[in-house]
Amino acid sequence: MQDIRWKAFWLIVSLTFICLIVWAANDAETALITFSVGITLYLAHHLFWLAKLLAWYKKPDLNAMPLGSGAWEDVFATIYHEQRRHNRSKIQLSSALDRFRHAASALPDGVVLLDDDNKIEWCNKPAEQQLGLSLKQDINQPIVYLVRNTDFIQYLKHHVDIDPIKLKSWIKSDITLEIQLVAFGSNQKLLISRDISQVEKLEHMRRDFIANVSHELRTPLTVVGGFLETLSDMDGAVPESLRNYFGMMQDQTSRMRLLIEDLLTLSQLESGATSPDEAELDVPALLNTILNESKSLSNGRHTITLDANPNLSIIASAQELHSAFGNLVGNAIRYTPEGGSITMHWDENNQEAVFSVIDTGLGIEQQHIDRLTERFYRVDRSRSRETGGTGLGLSIVKHILSRHQGRLEITSEFGKGSTFKAVFPKSRIVSK
Repeated sequence: MQDIRWKAFWLIVSLTFICLIVWAANDAETALITFSVGITLYLAHHLFWLAKLLAWYKKPDLNAMPLGSGAWEDVFATIYHEQRRHNRSKIQLSSALDRFRHAASALPDGVVLLDDDNKIEWCNKPAEQQLGLSLKQDINQPIVYLVRNTDFIQYLKHHVDIDPIKLKSWIKSDITLEIQLVAFGSNQKLLISRDISQVEKLEHMRRDFIANVSHELRTPLTVVGGFLETLSDMDGAVPESLRNYFGMMQDQTSRMRLLIEDLLTLSQLESGATSPDEAELDVPALLNTILNESKSLSNGRHTITLDANPNLSIIASAQELHSAFGNLVGNAIRYTPEGGSITMHWDENNQEAVFSVIDTGLGIEQQHIDRLTERFYRVDRSRSRETGGTGLGLSIVKHILSRHQGRLEITSEFGKGSTFKAVFPKSRIVSK
């Protein structure tokens, strides 16, 4: 640009110098006419090449690029080099896009590229098959117009901030899909669909197996436990030298019965075969019942207190919340040494209903907290055997809270105690 300006400057200076000579040789009128003609020719030259540039721009072909003259030679040369650079970048981007699409097409999972308005920019073959799309027909169409599933549309509204969801296919009833949104690029999203039908079948088989085995074991264990208890109560039936062994057998039989009951409860919750029997629940009254049960379980070894807001109730299943809250308090009793304290707290916080169990127990190291709700996960296996835990309590709590749109929050400091919170959304709170 600097060269163009200098060329224009020297041209005008030269024209002015010529006009001064003409003025000196003739008169001012002749000099003015000469200057006007020179400026007119200069403008005509620019308008000519500007028209050439406009004509080329409408059909930009590097092979037909005008050469230009004067200042326009530099302009056309610059445009030529920039256009070549742009073409190379376009080829590279197109090649990268083709590689991405080729790789995405090879994936067994469905992939749909959505813009900020959830319009389809591209999708692969598995996505067409799983979601009932057609790239040729549906490109630039809002996906909510094509996938008319209420749960799917509701999931899209939450953008990418929640976990994947499972949906029964609206195309084939025997197929289960897992749908997930992932942020991608600038205001774009990847929608990933995965066929998890086989996984779901295996999970269903696992749940059925556990439920059936647990159910079949419950009766013989009850019989064995009953005979052991009867023999222990009969005078002279059990020699004193064997009574200790009978006590051990009774303890292990009771522990097995508890394990089976927990397995059956967990299987029922995981299957989701029945919805919670929900109604307005007087939580403070329920917590008073749990307080009495926990004092009986503690047998005077701990200080147990309850602080409950008497005006705070929620819509929930009394049976399920009794199980969930009882498990949280029972765990606190088992893992708090004798002489420790356990506090139950029920109140509203940030428009959510919160039940907290605060203990002064052993505490939990940070690396274990994320895995506490896994089935049979124990921080200290020997301690769990001593306290009679089954390793399923927190799994049951997590599933019950999930069925009530709630969540479990755990904070702990090793050696100082733990806090377990069952948090329920505002939608479940009953206004008083």
